[in-house]
Amino acid sequence: MSDFVIPVWFEISSFIVLSLILIFDLLLVVRRPHVPSPRESALWVGFYVVLAIIFGGLMFAVAGPDAGGEFFAGWLTEYSLSIDNLFVFVIIMAQFAVPKKMQQEVLMIGIILALLFRGIFILLGATLIENFSWIFYIFGLFLLITAAQQAFSGREDDEARENALIRFLRKRIAITDDYHGMKMRTVVDGRKVWTPLLIVLIAIGTTDLIFALDSIPAIFGITQSPFIVFTANVFALMGLRQLYFLLGHLVDKLEYLKYGIAFILAFIGVKLVFHAMHENELPFINGGQPIEWVPDIDTWTSLGVIIGAMALAVAASLIKLRIEHRYLPTALALSADDDDDDAADAPAEATRSATSGAKADPGP
Repeated sequence: MSDFVIPVWFEISSFIVLSLILIFDLLLVVRRPHVPSPRESALWVGFYVVLAIIFGGLMFAVAGPDAGGEFFAGWLTEYSLSIDNLFVFVIIMAQFAVPKKMQQEVLMIGIILALLFRGIFILLGATLIENFSWIFYIFGLFLLITAAQQAFSGREDDEARENALIRFLRKRIAITDDYHGMKMRTVVDGRKVWTPLLIVLIAIGTTDLIFALDSIPAIFGITQSPFIVFTANVFALMGLRQLYFLLGHLVDKLEYLKYGIAFILAFIGVKLVFHAMHENELPFINGGQPIEWVPDIDTWTSLGVIIGAMALAVAASLIKLRIEHRYLPTALALSADDDDDDAADAPAEATRSATSGAKADPGP
């Protein structure tokens, strides 16, 4: 973790430009809600990726190669975690049968909530790091535990947690069968009731909170600059909405992706523990003295490991899909294949039938 100075003018300019882009994206969704085509989604995803690369290049030029390297390593780490977050969004949208025309707006709300939660955790994390160097031990242990959960818990566990939330809410509030646009509350037969949108937003907000808890310690293992941490998160989340429409139906088929992400989290967890040992101040560890023999993992090694792990995980997943004859070369031009539609319809039908019981048992 290197020392460098990022000019204040660059930070202010970056915040202004990123804010304008996010506002424009939000207005575009509000004024023109629609289901983006694969071509439109691909162009937007490409635009945001190129924008991140340009920003990283500017970091190289303005603050030096160490700052640029830390940004790229942080951005790729957050991007990989965002893709995993995307899978949970796919589950939520299918489980609650969210109309496709509403999905852009719902996803935009989810992205705004994610930025809000991560901004809060970034401020808390930066404060803790500045005042307590031993916090890196806790961050490192947390990431190692998260990596183990990522690798050894099936994705069906995510669905089980969502179903538990749904059951809890349905027992306590009256929910309509159908959506009423982006309204969370409406009137049916003279009674005010909630729409399924309420549960969708609660589920997405909960998901954002959980992923913020994972992602912030991970990126603080790469850089201690709050500016780089925040911008890496912004660039990772920008374009996530378009990536949902481009690859959402394929994310669940990347079987080895979770192992790549687990490896990255474990690697950063080890790096954090090593860094904590280098800065050690705990009296019961090495007499409160730094542990010099522990290896120091530099930014460029981290960047190489992150790129290699993700590339290997995606490549292995695609090879397996080809071997099993389940990969369609035209998948990017299709909304989903027949099997995906059936899989999405099943939980949606279950949701509608379960929701219909809400009228009969509106709860207190």
